[in-house]
Amino acid sequence: MLAFVIRRVLYAIPVLLVTSFLIFTAVSLSGNPAARIRQSPRFSEQTYQLLRHKYGLDKPIPVRYGYWVKDVTTNKLGVSLATGQPIWPDIKRVMGHTAQLILTSEVIALFVGIIIGVYSAVRQYSIFDYTATTLSFLGFALPTFWLALLLQILFVNIYLKWHVRIFYTSGLNNPGKGAFSLDRIQHLGLPVATLAIITIALYSRFMRASMLEVINSDYVRTARAKGVAEWRVITRHVVRNALIPLVTVIALNVSGLLGGAIITETVFGLDGMGFYFNSKLAQLDLYPVMAWLLLSGVIIILANLLADIVYGYLDPRIRLQ
Repeated sequence: MLAFVIRRVLYAIPVLLVTSFLIFTAVSLSGNPAARIRQSPRFSEQTYQLLRHKYGLDKPIPVRYGYWVKDVTTNKLGVSLATGQPIWPDIKRVMGHTAQLILTSEVIALFVGIIIGVYSAVRQYSIFDYTATTLSFLGFALPTFWLALLLQILFVNIYLKWHVRIFYTSGLNNPGKGAFSLDRIQHLGLPVATLAIITIALYSRFMRASMLEVINSDYVRTARAKGVAEWRVITRHVVRNALIPLVTVIALNVSGLLGGAIITETVFGLDGMGFYFNSKLAQLDLYPVMAWLLLSGVIIILANLLADIVYGYLDPRIRLQ
């Protein structure tokens, strides 16, 4: 297992380098980070040229990429071109906020999605199964931004009509409140619900399909023929093997959660990685955008590595050669 993990990490290094170079090239071609300085009457053309030379913006893209890699490895993700301040403190702050959002929504989605998927498969063609299927298709069809706006309107109307504050519709916390309290839960409730509802629809459908495939297997029929209790057949034989395809979906959905966080945090005004990415991209601040993309790539690679490890735990037949 240790050799497998080390080998996967070593493979990830060239993948990250190639991916980061392609993204760096695409972002660099999208606009000039120093263009706003040139348009400002407060800065002369000489100042503009000095800044371009200082940050290597007058060099070819491969040379600028080399400067960026050096800055990332020696200066904790580099320095913002717009502010001249280190990137890491801001990234560290917003990562914690986004982690609260994504991890909470993922735990809720896994718990609810697996239960719905298992029960739908066990009670196939029941009223519950038809209802869950219909709601999951609706969940698939809902755009993230539309669902976020719908929840905002709903809870704003509840507050205006009944004067009951259940959840806040924007921001992360009220001034003077602690880092994590009931106030934080009220602010994160709607963003978490937005991501969780869409993810539950995904997980429940895959879990149901996987359960139906496993539940008709020969070894399940053999276990029933031997007199094993039905609940034991479902929990020990069916659910464990049905989770294997779901693990793949969870690992692949990490990028979807990060993309959903960008939209959700922007709609709800949360000071997270998605909101940070949008603001820096609008400013054409190249290095913070690249730092965000690099961290996202690392998270996705680690998620897929963890999925491979979980495969071996769920199914002893899988050997990590």
